[in-house]
Amino acid sequence: MFIPLHDANALKHIKVQYVTIGLILINIIAWLVTGPLLAPESFSNATLMGLGYIPAVSFDFARLTPELILVPDEATYVTYAFLHGDFWHLASNMLFLWVFGDNVEDALGHVRYLIFYLLCAAAGALVHGLINTASEAPLIGASGAISGVVAAYFLLHPKVRVWVLVFFRIPLPLPAFIPLALWIGQQFIMLVIDPESGISWGAHVGGILAGLLLVVFLRRRGVPLFDRTIVTPRAVEHVEATAVSPQPPHSSDGAKRTPWGRPS
Repeated sequence: MFIPLHDANALKHIKVQYVTIGLILINIIAWLVTGPLLAPESFSNATLMGLGYIPAVSFDFARLTPELILVPDEATYVTYAFLHGDFWHLASNMLFLWVFGDNVEDALGHVRYLIFYLLCAAAGALVHGLINTASEAPLIGASGAISGVVAAYFLLHPKVRVWVLVFFRIPLPLPAFIPLALWIGQQFIMLVIDPESGISWGAHVGGILAGLLLVVFLRRRGVPLFDRTIVTPRAVEHVEATAVSPQPPHSSDGAKRTPWGRPS
């Protein structure tokens, strides 16, 4: 529906979004190490099975062979969120995280933001698992966690203008609540009408629900929800206009004046 490009929302409590940058780097490194670019296909498949979230394994409908077990089953509620199938899967998730993650990190603080991110990832996996209990296909991707970040941004900064690429073609600056409300609504609608899709709408919905709830309790003291401040781009400066009394067309000595008030 849309691609976020940029927001003009300055950080208020932190200087640098260390956790957001760190998460992006970890995701990129994980894709390079486990993806088809550097890893052999057999290693990639084993990694997806061992670190991806498999509902049938988590709910004891199936078991992995010992050579595929890389972490405890419980850990896959988080590890799946650092794996991506291809470059575009990775790039789209990291773009959303880059645009919206810094301000959520600013509102929560570094440590609580990291906890928030991981809990949203786990909530996404849980909802996906509850919907697809017997599925043996591994769930991968940061979408569940990032859905929580988007939901938190929606509650924190609904009026901030965000540049988005609508229908992947038209760049528009819109108040955040317009594209984000449409995006959030789309995830719930698609979960109802197309639950068997290759996209895990359940993971998105789980992340959204967790993000909406957790941001209420984890945000810094004094950070409001539904911030009414309209943030304008930094390049725009507001200059106060001062009233200037009009000059007569001629000076007192009869010399004609130019528009700048100097005698001609």
